[in-house]
Amino acid sequence: MVKAIRMQQVGGPEVMILEEVTLGAPGPGEALVRHKACGLNYIDVYFRTGLYPQPLPAGLGMEGAGIVEAVGPGVSYISVGDRVAYAGRPTGAYAEARIMPADQLVRLPDSIPFETAAAMMLQGLTVQYLFHRTFPLQGGETILFHAAAGGVGSIACQWARAIGVNMIGTVGSDEKADIARAHGCAHVINYNKEDFVQRVREITNGKGVPVVYDSIGKDTFTASLDCLAPLGMMVSFGNASGPVPAFSLNELGSRGSLFITRPSLMTYTAKRNDLEQMAAHLFAMVESGKIKIDIHQRYPLSEVAQAHRDLEARKTTGSTILIP
Repeated sequence: MVKAIRMQQVGGPEVMILEEVTLGAPGPGEALVRHKACGLNYIDVYFRTGLYPQPLPAGLGMEGAGIVEAVGPGVSYISVGDRVAYAGRPTGAYAEARIMPADQLVRLPDSIPFETAAAMMLQGLTVQYLFHRTFPLQGGETILFHAAAGGVGSIACQWARAIGVNMIGTVGSDEKADIARAHGCAHVINYNKEDFVQRVREITNGKGVPVVYDSIGKDTFTASLDCLAPLGMMVSFGNASGPVPAFSLNELGSRGSLFITRPSLMTYTAKRNDLEQMAAHLFAMVESGKIKIDIHQRYPLSEVAQAHRDLEARKTTGSTILIP
């Protein structure tokens, strides 16, 4: 028996219940992982509230790191005793241990601690695909990235600096502005004090940016379009303020033949070779010291409800992990 967070229905943080579950042995293509740490991400809120539907009852959490304790038939990617990390479906990372598809696991270098891995896999792989595949940055661009002091944002600030990109980041407080600057964000806008569209236009001498990376959703969507240069791309990769409302495609045409995409990490990591290459890139950036993972919040697994409340209230900065 192991302890795991389960939910019987969607709703507020109170629907997450710590239960004892029986795992059994891993089946074909599966592995049993004993977690050392689990990641907390805003996508977990989407599953908890039902914005992203899943069959119930269900677990929560999409990111963790630990040690492989058993493997099922046909598993060749990893072995018993390996240090591993992962980010992706199926949900269920909020647990002391779990059985999951082995092809979702990647070997973790000895130089990267378990807690660091649990805090960076989903967020770090997200930045990797956003910057190198969704809108491949070459260096020298000026970009706009919302929520620059959050977990994804803090990594994005450092990654942008490392590859020579001039990042404009938005934040909601002066404290968060300091965090973004400390991580290498070139220009920081407190959207509660300044009009970020106007500031972006000032910074870019009226040209706008070639790409906006927006995980906020409803509250920033239209203004983000107004920050783009003609032929620019809107990358909407999250809904922290709620889903983007329906809009006319003419809005893209009238603003300069804009492009828009709604990417998902799971699509980019669906092929094993892509997952391994992306993880290797992320690990190399961390091992080189170009990316440092700041774990600002740690909660016992039993206090996951409070962790969700703090996350939704935007009280968290950097990365957050749960300790089984």
